[in-house]
Amino acid sequence: MKLRALHDKVLVHNMEKGERRTAGGLILRDDDGRDEGVRPRWAQVFSVGSEVHSVKPGDWVLLEHGKWTRTLEVTESGETVKLWGTTEEYVLLVADEKPVEFKSRF
Repeated sequence: MKLRALHDKVLVHNMEKGERRTAGGLILRDDDGRDEGVRPRWAQVFSVGSEVHSVKPGDWVLLEHGKWTRTLEVTESGETVKLWGTTEEYVLLVADEKPVEFKSRF
């Protein structure tokens, strides 16, 4: 089965999870549905719709906090993949490789 996003949608996977440390040493907790730790997250683009022009599959994108859907687990080629949906308008930054360390000032 080949999954693909439609129209202006962006599907992402490999969503960043866990605590982060700011440049000043503050620990940003993983919010997981709570008010603490509200911050943007890095994810890798899995698929883009035909109306999306600024990102492509394989890119790493920084998404505005909370601007993604709940997790959708699908099995593709015998492997379970966790996907989240968003749109191009919520992409803050794009990188062609996984950011090793990101100090958020948001």
